[in-house]
Amino acid sequence: MALVLAVPLAGCSVFQARPVQHGNKADPDLLAQLVPGVQTQADVQALLGSPSATGTFDPGTWYYISSVSRMQPGSNPSSEKERVVVMRFDEGGVLRDIEQRGSDTMRDVSIVDRTTPVPGTERTLLQSLFGNIGRVGAGGLGSEQGPGSGPGR
Repeated sequence: MALVLAVPLAGCSVFQARPVQHGNKADPDLLAQLVPGVQTQADVQALLGSPSATGTFDPGTWYYISSVSRMQPGSNPSSEKERVVVMRFDEGGVLRDIEQRGSDTMRDVSIVDRTTPVPGTERTLLQSLFGNIGRVGAGGLGSEQGPGSGPGR
């Protein structure tokens, strides 16, 4: 009887895991305090903390990336409330632009599952069968060199 009652309750929020915050969440109240053309990089960092990432080719672009995920039993973690705040600074370090992006403006990027072949790592059948025949010093046999060996000893 308890099992019959537990199955419908499995979808209730009582059995869901707590949400977990990832990244550096830029609080909307703190973002409202920033005025483009007035604040500098030091001001933004003092208010919001360090950015999650900076631009690869433009260090004057800062990204504050955050998401909330929830672990569902028997499945992969689901990500919700994804948000990216992009801040652009001029050469003098003054804030020029603030842009907010949500999950509705993000693109899904699929991962390509390929490997790059490395020349010389593939062996033929004959190399596999006869590869060690004729190697000089195979296994260290016949060489008695060590710390106390050598000419005159």
